[in-house]
Amino acid sequence: MNFLPEKIENYVVKHSQQEPEILAALSKETWQKVLNPRMLSGAFQGRVLSMISKLIQPKTILEIGTFTGYATLCFAEGLSKNGKIITIDKNEELETLQNKYFLKSGFRDQIIQKVGNALEIIPTIDEKFDLVFIDADKVNYENYFHLIIDKMNPGGIILSDNVLWSGKIVEELDPKDVDTKALLSYNALLNSDQRVETVLLPIRDGLTISRVK
Repeated sequence: MNFLPEKIENYVVKHSQQEPEILAALSKETWQKVLNPRMLSGAFQGRVLSMISKLIQPKTILEIGTFTGYATLCFAEGLSKNGKIITIDKNEELETLQNKYFLKSGFRDQIIQKVGNALEIIPTIDEKFDLVFIDADKVNYENYFHLIIDKMNPGGIILSDNVLWSGKIVEELDPKDVDTKALLSYNALLNSDQRVETVLLPIRDGLTISRVK
């Protein structure tokens, strides 16, 4: 679902920074070889993620949901010197493709991959985060938030993807649609939790920026 008129969206993309060649190649290979390639962040949103990371210059990033590593590399562009990004995904079959591009990127030594259930892995990480990206199973967004909120540095940023869910969040709720129900609850949480200040941007499928007070 497009939240902007097509001509406006095309103009916005044309007049924004273009994606690096390595990310264009990763995007192409993802669409050629991987199921559900729409899960990829994509060129425009990728530049937004890169810009946010560059503005923050985080020392430690946590990414919940690696997929093929496109967003991982976008965030890595803004890492401070000796910074690192810890990225978690449950699909071990994607590791080979991720590593192929991590090695080419020059950020290989700054990326720590973890495979498994993020709900179990996050409590074992003894780090404070400057930036967190939540882009995994929607039914657990609130659980992820509660796991990471006390691990955030003051002024840290939590980014949440797919929060507009193809516009389903403003349609009549199907009682069987657990993902939309979870996102409605999550969006309400971000807007009411006094520990964060939040703005929801209609970028791609919806991107929320929450700043920890």
